[in-house]
Amino acid sequence: MTSIVLAGGGTAGHTSPLLATAEQLLDAGATLTCVGTPRGLENRVIPAAGLPLRLIPAVPLPRKPGLELAKVPWRLSGAVRVAKKILRETNAEVAVGFGGYVSLPVYFAARALRIPVVIHEQNALPGLANRGAARFAAAVLVSFPNTPLPRAQVTGLPIRAGLAELAKQGRAAFRTAGAAAFGLDPNLPTLLVSGGSQGARSINTALLAARAELLDAGIQILHVLGPQNMTAETVPLTSAAGVRYLPVAYVDRMEDAYASADLMLGRAGAATVVETASIGLPAVYVPYPVGNGEQERNAAPVVAAGAGVLLKDADLTAARLLAEVLPLLRDPARLATMANAGRTLLPSAAAERVAAVVLGLVGSDGRRA
Repeated sequence: MTSIVLAGGGTAGHTSPLLATAEQLLDAGATLTCVGTPRGLENRVIPAAGLPLRLIPAVPLPRKPGLELAKVPWRLSGAVRVAKKILRETNAEVAVGFGGYVSLPVYFAARALRIPVVIHEQNALPGLANRGAARFAAAVLVSFPNTPLPRAQVTGLPIRAGLAELAKQGRAAFRTAGAAAFGLDPNLPTLLVSGGSQGARSINTALLAARAELLDAGIQILHVLGPQNMTAETVPLTSAAGVRYLPVAYVDRMEDAYASADLMLGRAGAATVVETASIGLPAVYVPYPVGNGEQERNAAPVVAAGAGVLLKDADLTAARLLAEVLPLLRDPARLATMANAGRTLLPSAAAERVAAVVLGLVGSDGRRA
């Protein structure tokens, strides 16, 4: 039976496409082993999906010179040794990485063992691990056109089967069930707010300041904060008119959250951008302001197509949030136009394409031609 190792973790941006690809590989009869680090989100979501998880030491890659950067070679060498052990013990035939700290040691270990490496880059601007591995990977797969990696194939971003079904049938078919999963009213306009699996302080702060006015306007709110951001302020509320504010730490089935919503306010990680566009959920994207600008690049094609709105983090106040969100939620015709624009924009069936590339490398030599 074909043995595949999948590496990815830290945040949902890495684990979500891993899990989506895993679904397709399992359907094809492959045996899978996932590799993560001790502190990432993968420690919860991968076992919850019924997949085996092996851990290796995290090797952060500092962007600035200093002591931590000097320690990288020593830390990386130790992590590569552990990754080699996993690859040997599982008789891995292909190693697939989705970026992040965990992927680089697996890439180097697979290269040393002449196991074919497949990398998938979620963002429009690639991370350090995937930039390094692209030089020797057997296949370089990307979510967005014009991603600056050598020999890149645009496959799109793998999304899980539940989200793919939502994209296929439309959110309306699942709205009642999605709302029921959270105890929300399917007949009320609903704002979904999420800063990703780790939460986003600026989004949370602005939303809490605007919360009372949103509820008074008859808009119910599903607020995904991130586990570390649950506070005394973030408790369920119901207005005098019966409109609910529901805060949750994390959502395992995002298809339910997406189906229940009319509009999303969130970061512009690749998973959020691709998922909202694919299922036709209009969004106000607030790109993370730190880093190399990849989140703004992720959102750019969706915003240009009219399927989303871009709001800079520095401009995000309660007043600006209300100015962007209220007119949209009061204009169903515009929301429908935005939804249609998103659904036709990005490639579908990405998980199937990524799995096909991986399976096509089984039995090949890990040296790149």
